[in-house]
Amino acid sequence: MTTRALPGLVAFAGGALISLGLMLSGMTVPAKVIGFLDIAGEWDPTLLFVMGGAVAVFAIGWRASRRLRAPAFASAFPQLPERIDRRLLLGALLFGAGWGLAGYCPGPALVSLGAGVEGAVVFVTAMVAGMYLHQLVRTAA
Repeated sequence: MTTRALPGLVAFAGGALISLGLMLSGMTVPAKVIGFLDIAGEWDPTLLFVMGGAVAVFAIGWRASRRLRAPAFASAFPQLPERIDRRLLLGALLFGAGWGLAGYCPGPALVSLGAGVEGAVVFVTAMVAGMYLHQLVRTAA
């Protein structure tokens, strides 16, 4: 194996591990996600453990990354937004609305699509169309 293939192999392994975690945790089951979001009805709090675990892993990685000058496979770390603006809030609102209505967010939707779940096809198609539309609007502006 060449060293040029290493970043792709690491990305594949990371994606496979995340996909497995999403499937095992129930994040790819829209009814479970909607049950978690339904705090006024029959609320299912089990995804709190999934989110708590994800936040804990992120916090450890974030803290460790602060000691590095650059990531292993890139020239620099991505920059965080300097301020919370209307575009960021609107994007968060659309993301949350899509998650609540469909029971999918992009990662679990792609995992479900790869697993052959029919409902994921509609969501992923709409998601890709939305990304394309956003790019068209942004380029035109």
